[in-house]
Amino acid sequence: MSTATSKARKAVVTEPKTLYRKIWDSHVIEELDDGTCLLYVDRQLIYEGAIPAFAGLKATNRSVRRPASTVAMPDHMVGTRIGIAQSDAVNNFVDALSANCAETGIEYLGLDDERRGIVHVVGPEQGITQPGLVMVCPDSHTSSHGALGALAFGVGVSQLQHVLATQTILQRPVPTMRIVLNGELAAPVAAKDVILAIIAHIGVDGANGHALEFAGPIIDSMDVPGRLTLCNMGIEAGARYAMIAPDQATFDWLKSAPRSPKGTQWDDAVTFWRTLRTDDGAVFDRDVTIELDGLEPQVSWGTAPDMVIGIDGRVPDPDSAPTADKSAAWRRALDYMGLQPGAALTDLTVDRVFIGSCTNSRLDDLRAAAQVVRGRKVADHVTAIVVPGSGLVKKAAEAEGLDTIFIEAGFEWRSPGCSMCFASLNEVVGPQQRCASTSNRNFENRQGPGARTHLVSPAMAAAAGIAGRFVDVRDMK
Repeated sequence: MSTATSKARKAVVTEPKTLYRKIWDSHVIEELDDGTCLLYVDRQLIYEGAIPAFAGLKATNRSVRRPASTVAMPDHMVGTRIGIAQSDAVNNFVDALSANCAETGIEYLGLDDERRGIVHVVGPEQGITQPGLVMVCPDSHTSSHGALGALAFGVGVSQLQHVLATQTILQRPVPTMRIVLNGELAAPVAAKDVILAIIAHIGVDGANGHALEFAGPIIDSMDVPGRLTLCNMGIEAGARYAMIAPDQATFDWLKSAPRSPKGTQWDDAVTFWRTLRTDDGAVFDRDVTIELDGLEPQVSWGTAPDMVIGIDGRVPDPDSAPTADKSAAWRRALDYMGLQPGAALTDLTVDRVFIGSCTNSRLDDLRAAAQVVRGRKVADHVTAIVVPGSGLVKKAAEAEGLDTIFIEAGFEWRSPGCSMCFASLNEVVGPQQRCASTSNRNFENRQGPGARTHLVSPAMAAAAGIAGRFVDVRDMK
């Protein structure tokens, strides 16, 4: 073989790539000397938080470059009580978003559109989210869409303004990290328990600034709603992106989605999507393997998503913390949460139950909670609400009679929206009230001033509502 031929053949050999790099590299328009890249953005989802970006466009006399790449809907601020009119404040936000969309030609799903809901539920449900796309939204939990093999991330208002005007964004590549999950889950242990256990294992900064890919046997057997829960909370471990390679479960989910490709275009899309996997031999900057056989239901006890223990555990003593900083953080958390070291989780009574949020408001989540609730009653001292993630989730749940199960048990059945996840308007947890919540953050004051949030799965939240305290849902026959 000649030297020239050898060099030519070497030139076409490509280095093995991670899923992240495959999507990133295919979207780079230009790379600057400092490594910053101008990326093409395929699609963006927006809600009321985008209103300032429209104001910025007007102030600079810029237009929306590709209106068809954007879908908008109100979700964060809207009230979810059925039959209760929206407040003037909410109407102002909703009207402003609607008017801006009408003016710019952006598709808008209004309050009376049954497709409307939380953007991170609607995107995957409608097939707006697809493998290989770069997607943005002015919300940190945009990482959710990585569950379908998209490169999705939250942006600020000025970044969104840039995206709307140019359909591009400036970003720097980040290091990669893979978390391999080994073992087998035993129902009713669910994806929420998995992600809480992961964050407890690696810490809230364990994936800081990384493009995180979940893999392993547990992922292979996990359904799409579960994967959406994992990627939704990847951001809580500090990840910039959270992703799962598309597989047959992904294709089955998207096959009937309204906005998925059809006919021969579907066949072509699946052929391409099958290439979106980390190549054999690709190297991650960090590789972590976690064994999850025998995982028990998880409950957060503190004010960060890594302050988590199994339901049979006891609140840790700050003196046992691995570092002085951790010890100080644990002491502050115990004070805020009104807990003592050594307290058993099963001794903690709850005042509120919230089943909803972009983490756990899909149909499968409601089914899991309803299975626990069926034929039982909410404890007298507990106020419990269920907030579906979209109008279509609500409609499907009602068709199955899930709403009746919840209502007969004493839960309040709501309309779609972000609701109590972040104390939207008047949908708050009271001071020093303890809430079993299926949302994604348990920070101080997250669900209201002085609110004490415990993150759990839908089944565990339902069980807490029935028992009036935290219990192991596995014991509820």
